[in-house]
Amino acid sequence: MKEIGTVISTMQDPNSSEFSFVINESEEKIPVKKNEYVQLKTEQGLLIARVAEIFRMNRYFMRAESVKEYERSGKGLKEIFPADRWEFLVASAIPLGVFENGKQLRVSFPPSPGEKVYKADEKLLSEFLGLDENGLYIGKMEAHEIEVKLNLTRVFQKHLAILAISGAGKSYLASVLIEEILDRKDEAKPAIIVFDPHGEYIGFAEDENYITKTKVYGKDKISIAANKISPSLMNELIPQMSLVQRRELSPIIKKLQEEKKVYDLDELIEAVEKSEINPKTKAALSSWLYELASTGLFSKIDSPSLEEVAKLGQLTVFDLSDFVHLKERQIILTYFARKLFDLRRQRKIPPFILFVEESHQFCPEGEEAASAISRNVIEQIAREGRKFGACLVLITQRPIRLATTALSQCNTHIIMRINNPYDIKHIGESSEGVTKDVLDMLPGLKVGEALIVGEAVNYPLLVKVRERKSKKSEKGKKLEEEIVSFMENEKRKFEDLETFK
Repeated sequence: MKEIGTVISTMQDPNSSEFSFVINESEEKIPVKKNEYVQLKTEQGLLIARVAEIFRMNRYFMRAESVKEYERSGKGLKEIFPADRWEFLVASAIPLGVFENGKQLRVSFPPSPGEKVYKADEKLLSEFLGLDENGLYIGKMEAHEIEVKLNLTRVFQKHLAILAISGAGKSYLASVLIEEILDRKDEAKPAIIVFDPHGEYIGFAEDENYITKTKVYGKDKISIAANKISPSLMNELIPQMSLVQRRELSPIIKKLQEEKKVYDLDELIEAVEKSEINPKTKAALSSWLYELASTGLFSKIDSPSLEEVAKLGQLTVFDLSDFVHLKERQIILTYFARKLFDLRRQRKIPPFILFVEESHQFCPEGEEAASAISRNVIEQIAREGRKFGACLVLITQRPIRLATTALSQCNTHIIMRINNPYDIKHIGESSEGVTKDVLDMLPGLKVGEALIVGEAVNYPLLVKVRERKSKKSEKGKKLEEEIVSFMENEKRKFEDLETFK
């Protein structure tokens, strides 16, 4: 194994949290880069560390006043002194853990000055980081030629958050994860359900490799059976109801369910208006129910049926891109997520993974209940879902606007480029294992680079996401393509008009 450096002693380190080593430079290339992993021996065992930063040092240029004075003479320092011979590279490294007798231990003792540093053995590093040879392949490590394969259970069972600014590759990464699940060779394929506000996942249904595994439901194929809305679920859809109003509405719903079995929202409104409850309560309930009915979402049947939605190894996409109002999208997510979670708790449907794009819209922090209808069900799945095989993936470009209760329950975070300082601060406070130097990396990440922290890996890991195999949705066109498409449509309209003249 090639030696790449030697531990040195400074005023601050080595200590159990940080150490420095001088890099052995060769004429060919520098043997180590930022974010690479290294190993060295300590009294505790074999220590694995990550290179956090690399500094170029030269003692001749350390004092500004001396440099200025010599340069003023008309000769550079390098002409007067052998400064080139005193230039060297120093790496600052963060100790991560120790291997001792096949076990991983927390670092509790610093390396000794003079100890030789080596590039980490790739097989050992893969085991150290907790990668799974049979896991989901999402890309390669940024500084090593190691395939990053993540264990399915570790990624999803305790929930996942994908955080990044718009355009950094959140949906692209989510598509890669979905591909890996659908392409698994074994039978352990959960149902995948995606709530898609922008139609970014419908490309799966147009791809010959995934068309048989994908179902897409758009505006014309989504409806909610009014007779299947229980009093408690109605409370979620109309959170502004008072306790008295809820108490009055509950028996009306139960009576209608017993008498008619199947009915629509208009019949429920009629039942409320014919009831003998307080006129003011009746007026308020009728008004809220009319508002629900005006969305056009409610009928006498569920479409799609819950049995169609939750199938092992199937991707179901709720394409919400044609729904203009956020409330309509929230109602759809609330109803289907609540029904799916209840059925999963009863073990009537298979385990599922629920992807929620733009999750800060569906589960916002600080909004009133009336503007956050779907927050309750998302937070409940986040808190309890792991016990029942109901997994959650929250995808957002504004972590600070996502409800803390939901985000804090996501034990794995995959973070791509983030620029907003408030979002970065929020991530630092809510993500376990994120150190300051890791947070400092976030604004500088390139499109397609992702930092994985939490349950899925033993230590923070930077990865370059692989190319996706599935077809990209046509709804995600570039600006130039949208302009060309508009011009072509206008041209066709003009030609059609000319034909009729």
